Amino acid sequence: MSWVAVAKKDFRDAVQSRALWALVAAFVVLSIVSTYAYVEAPALLGSTTAATFGGLLLFTVGLVGLFVPLAAIVVCYKSLAGERELGSIKLLLSLPTTRRRVFAGKVVGRAAVLAFGLGVGLLVGLGVGAALLGDLDAAAALLFVLITLAFAAVYATIVVGISAATGSTSRATTLALGFFVVFELLWDVIPMGILYVLEGFTIPSTMPDWLYPLLQLSPSSAYLSTVVALLPDLADASGTEPTQAGAGVEVAADAAEPFYASPEIGVFVLLAWVLLSLVIGLVLFDGTDL
Repeated sequence: MSWVAVAKKDFRDAVQSRALWALVAAFVVLSIVSTYAYVEAPALLGSTTAATFGGLLLFTVGLVGLFVPLAAIVVCYKSLAGERELGSIKLLLSLPTTRRRVFAGKVVGRAAVLAFGLGVGLLVGLGVGAALLGDLDAAAALLFVLITLAFAAVYATIVVGISAATGSTSRATTLALGFFVVFELLWDVIPMGILYVLEGFTIPSTMPDWLYPLLQLSPSSAYLSTVVALLPDLADASGTEPTQAGAGVEVAADAAEPFYASPEIGVFVLLAWVLLSLVIGLVLFDGTDL
């Protein structure tokens, strides 16, 4: 059995899950509500700045950055840990296939499932936004959707890699949630805490260059930087920079000249997460006793 066959079977099984369709429905509703709020907020608040389609794309980054990690955990945490816990992985491996093919198929299959659900929500949300604004930048929207689907694939790879590391679904859930808490909820604070200690328990007025790439280790932060790097016109028009706030201090990418302090570093961080998850997940899954 090839990894393609494994991916197809995994996709068919996953799309029958009620949890997946509940996630799709939730994201569609969130997309519509947040889009409407973004479009109508300037008028309700008496702002002189009108909402734009480019601004809507960047506004959507925040929603995606929260939804994708949680959705990836729900969709992917059982991918391999669940099969090992039930013993069905032995049946699968009894077919003419290898652990590497199974692992690759699970990554591709779950990434496709997550991309499908996310894609539906994005198309609905951006479609509603374009209708309300009477404006559509098709090229920017297409590139934004592709970047976002790639981000979903990155997170699917991370969580499948975590699932491959254990034979218990409860442990896989704990590890995946721990990853989310550390790298999505706390990561803005951790680098700033390191800087605070290194500077003698004070926050310097000028942030060092090394702080920016350290902040980008959060996948969602790297995703924002990737959007800004690949859609610079939208970022410039809305005045958005891939900054990360910590202890009341902002670190702007354009404040430093080195490449590692530019938004493009986000692309390499996402690629690094994919490679790291694939290597660690495959090594652990390949060497474990099933």
